[in-house]
Amino acid sequence: MKKQILTYFCLLFGATLQGMSMSLFLFPHSIPSGGAAGLAILMNHWFNLSLGFSLWLANIVFLLFALKYFGYSWTFRTILSVATTSTVVSIITSHVPHIHVHILFDLAAGAVLFGVGVGLLIRAGASSGGMVIPALMIASYKRWSPGKVMMGINLLIFVCTAMVINYQIVIYAIICQFFSTNIIDFIYQLNFHQLLFLSANWRKR
Repeated sequence: MKKQILTYFCLLFGATLQGMSMSLFLFPHSIPSGGAAGLAILMNHWFNLSLGFSLWLANIVFLLFALKYFGYSWTFRTILSVATTSTVVSIITSHVPHIHVHILFDLAAGAVLFGVGVGLLIRAGASSGGMVIPALMIASYKRWSPGKVMMGINLLIFVCTAMVINYQIVIYAIICQFFSTNIIDFIYQLNFHQLLFLSANWRKR
C-alpha cells in the first residue's frame, strides 16, 4: 500500500511539473515541449482550441496503442498523467499571468522541469503520453534510451510547427529537447537505492 501511494505521488508530482513547464515557460513562446505539445500548439493555432483540451486530443490515438502494447495498469497511469498535465496547463494558462523574464531563462526552466517531470513519470511506470508512447515502444524493442528516441520522433513535429508558426521555434524546441531528454535519461538510469518502487517498470511483462 505504501509503495502504491509513493508511486502515485511521484506520478502526480511529475505530471504537475510537466504541466508547469509547458504553461509557464514554453507555451507562451509557442515552444513545443514534445510532439503532443507541438500538435496541441498547432490545433490551438488553427482551430483556436484551448491548449489543455488540445493536449487531450493529441494523446487519444497514442493511448489506444498504449493499451494494447503496455497493458491496462500502465495505460491507466498514463491517462492519469495526461489528465493531471492537461488540468495544470488549463488552470495556469487561464488564471496565471505569464511573467516574461527572458526567452533563454524560460527555455532553460521549461527544459529542466519537463525533463524531471517526464523522468519521474517513466520511473513511476507511466508516461507523459503523446510521442513518449511510440518512443517507449521503439526503446523497448531496440533497447535504446527512451530520451534519444523521443527526440528523434519529436523533430518531425518541431519542423511542422516551425513552418506554420515561426522557424525560430524549431531551434528553441531542439535546444529544449536536448537538455530535457538528457535529464530524462539521467533520471531513468538513476539508482534510487531505497526508493525501489521507482523501478522504471514501463516495459510490459
